[in-house]
Amino acid sequence: MKITAVEPIHLRVPNVEAIPDGTLDVLVVLIHTDAGITGIGEVTSQSYVCKACFDAPRSAARRHGLTSILVGEDPLDVEGLWEKMYYETNRYGRRGAAIHAISGADIALWDIKGKAEGKPVYELLGGAHRQDVRAYASVLFGDTPEDTAKLAKEFADLGLTAAKFGWGPFGQDPDVDFAHVQAAREGLGDERDLMVDAGHAWEWEVALERAKLLEPLGIGWLEEPVGQDDRRGYAELCKRSPVPIAGGEGDVTHWDFEDLIERGVHVVQPDVAFCGGLTVCRRVSQMTQAHGRRAVPHCFSTGINLTASLHWMASVPNGDLVEYCLRPSPLMRKLVKNLPPLVDGRVPVPDGTGLGIELDEEIIREFRVNY
Repeated sequence: MKITAVEPIHLRVPNVEAIPDGTLDVLVVLIHTDAGITGIGEVTSQSYVCKACFDAPRSAARRHGLTSILVGEDPLDVEGLWEKMYYETNRYGRRGAAIHAISGADIALWDIKGKAEGKPVYELLGGAHRQDVRAYASVLFGDTPEDTAKLAKEFADLGLTAAKFGWGPFGQDPDVDFAHVQAAREGLGDERDLMVDAGHAWEWEVALERAKLLEPLGIGWLEEPVGQDDRRGYAELCKRSPVPIAGGEGDVTHWDFEDLIERGVHVVQPDVAFCGGLTVCRRVSQMTQAHGRRAVPHCFSTGINLTASLHWMASVPNGDLVEYCLRPSPLMRKLVKNLPPLVDGRVPVPDGTGLGIELDEEIIREFRVNY
């Protein structure tokens, strides 16, 4: 089997707001083969830039566009192609947009391999430890504690057993922070898990004080309390914090996550469609298993990302948690025809071959960006 074409498709809703919402603009990656099998992937990044990473023609060594690297290759050699893409882009890549783009190709290659072998992706990644995965809702804090409490109650009414609140008014004043987290706790109830995303709000010393302040409210983790590049801050905070520290949604390659683990981060959060794909995620969860840590996917874009994350979590012994985006964007709700549903707080893992999903061609036509 050979790769015959790579098709990066840019989808974008008419009004893209300047808010942390990955459901408004996405790059879908289709990889076609001479066996009639097409793999589906996604890139969650700056789509215009990442599309150029595919479309760029061959250049000098280690400067090639991804399409020119992949066409003619055997799609079943997934990990070998990851290494080839990584090496052949390293003059403009190694981190950043090139790795983000590789993520979409890698997901599509795993989809092809599963379809060719008649197996779901989770089986290729190491087997199934569960048929569904517990979901947690992810949302911005409300404008007021009352708004936050209302959102939390809505999540509880949906049957969710966990929720994460972040950003918004959080991070500026300790009294306001405590009031919002207390409101979220009261709205969810004591029996549900509550996580807090600080959105890189503080230096590590302030983060430690906030962790101590919020500990009585029983939060499951405090996410990205320091800057993403503040590795020393993570190291100092993690060895002192009374609550687990999470981070890594902006990191790429298993080397970045190895560093976070060495710094003491308790929960690492790769985004499958950003960090380098399922190949990287499998390496990361192997490391977290070896070091007694936990991997939980960041997942806030489309059903492609959600499905890839579900397959990854199904293959990880302690991977029973996935971020479930509830945004109304059609790219989240409708792009994948058979979007895995939320059922009693859990999400079933598709058991068809490959990723087990089908895209809606009408949604692609409606939101496709024509260059």
